Amino acid sequence: MKFSIVITTYNRLPLLRRAIESALAQTLPCEVVVADDCSSDGTEEYVRSLGDERVVYYRNPVNSGHSATVNAGVAVATGDWIKPLDDDDYLAPNCIWEMVKAIAQRPQAAICSCQAVQVDVNGEEVTRTKPSGPGKIFYVKQEDIHYGMLMEVVPFGTPVQVAFKKDAFIKSGGWDSALDGNCDDIDSWVKIAQYGDAAFVNQYLTFRTLWPGGCNQKFSLQKRLETNILIKERIYPLVHEKYRSSIPKLEEIKAFLKLHWSLVGLKQGKILMALKMAYPAMFSPAAWSSLARVTYSRKINSQAPSVPQENATYRTAST
Repeated sequence: MKFSIVITTYNRLPLLRRAIESALAQTLPCEVVVADDCSSDGTEEYVRSLGDERVVYYRNPVNSGHSATVNAGVAVATGDWIKPLDDDDYLAPNCIWEMVKAIAQRPQAAICSCQAVQVDVNGEEVTRTKPSGPGKIFYVKQEDIHYGMLMEVVPFGTPVQVAFKKDAFIKSGGWDSALDGNCDDIDSWVKIAQYGDAAFVNQYLTFRTLWPGGCNQKFSLQKRLETNILIKERIYPLVHEKYRSSIPKLEEIKAFLKLHWSLVGLKQGKILMALKMAYPAMFSPAAWSSLARVTYSRKINSQAPSVPQENATYRTAST
């Protein structure tokens, strides 16, 4: 099993240095691809000056956006597994090693996720993602992944947390540039999950930088709601037939999402927008039930997620 770490970057050389250093410091050496979206800050000169045969530099012919740069970097990589990394994030030295150990116990896995420490611009810890599922390592069968994503009990996390098989990524069509910066990663996990099982490592192996006014904050609440609905619409037909009789109707899921985002709007003091988003979902008992269920599951997500026991979705690894 060969891993390639694909680092996407654009005019953030000081941050890129840290990302590259963390990639080269892995206890399990691997290829490091720097995919540059036409930076003008000396990025190319710096990367080429490293003189490390493990580092591959690729530069887009024109500025193409984050999603296209991810796709280009993966295409250049020679590893059969890809660890994407944005230039402002970085890895613990044992990240790739721990992922490889987990994947080795589940050869049919196509995607792997770990936990992240979230830091501020100064590198100080702000918060941590919450462990999900039982044990240090657990697995979800392919036939159960989309049901779990639809019902929000299978969380893959942001790109810094995830690794995936290159061939599954290629088959899935890669990242959708139409979603650039707005759930393009989650859309990719949905598509990749068609091609194998999922492995989860409940260890903090990555560091994600939180920025004031981060990328997702650039989109309006309405746009974020619309994209959230789009992702659910893409997941829905992929849910395995064994769940068909138990999943909510798509319209009920949309109503739940409208309630969720209306509450986000209320917390931000956007009362008129929140009311507009909530109507007429606020009159749906099914939507309120889903909201309560998701809220409850997030509070207990350090325990095994609530999926039908007869399906035995979750498997704890022997460690």
